Amino acid sequence: MQYQVEKEDREAYLASTHYIDWQNPLILQKAEALFAGCQNDREKIKAAFDFVRDQIPHSGDIGSHKITHTASEALAEGEGVCYVKSMLLAALLRSQGIATGLCYQRLARANDHIIHALNAIYLEDLQKWVRVDARGNLPGKEAEFYVEAPDKEQLVFAVRPELDEVDYPVIYAEPPLVTTKVLEENTDCMEVLKEKLPERL
Repeated sequence: MQYQVEKEDREAYLASTHYIDWQNPLILQKAEALFAGCQNDREKIKAAFDFVRDQIPHSGDIGSHKITHTASEALAEGEGVCYVKSMLLAALLRSQGIATGLCYQRLARANDHIIHALNAIYLEDLQKWVRVDARGNLPGKEAEFYVEAPDKEQLVFAVRPELDEVDYPVIYAEPPLVTTKVLEENTDCMEVLKEKLPERL
C-alpha cells in the first residue's frame, strides 16, 4: 500500500498534543517501566503494541459505557475505543522519539459502515512506515507486530472492497476531527459504538 503523510515534517509525528499527550506524567511513567528492558526501537514498538493491544481493553469488548478521550485518559482508566487506543500507542512511542501516526479504515457492519483507527510507525532502520492495529484481538482475528519482520503487516481487519470498505492511505499526525468530535459530544460509549460512529473521514 502506498502511504501519504499528512505532514511532510516528521517532527509532527513526534509532537505531544492534546490527544497524544505523551508529556503527561502518567505516560512518561508507564513508558519508563514498559521500555526498561528494551534494546532497540523494534523491541520498544513490540512492548508498546502488546501492552496497548492486550492490557488496555477495547471499551466495546468489555461492555463499558465510559468514554475516554486522550492517550493519558485511556491509560488512567485502563480502556478506550480504537480511536483512543491508537492515541495511546502513538503517545508511548513518541515519548521514545519513534515517529508514530494515525491511520484509518472504513469497515462494513450489518447495516452501515464505521471508521476504525490504527497506527502507522516509522521504522528508521528500514526508512519506511508500517501499519499496526492495537485495537485488541477478536475471535479468529489476531493482530501482531513482528520484531524480526516488522513490515509483515498483520491487522485485525482485512478490507473488503466489494463491501465498500476502504484502507485510507493518509497517515495523520493528529486524529481527524470526525473521530474526536464523536467522543467529545457523547457520554455513553455503548451508544456511540452502536449508532454514532462516523461512516467516513
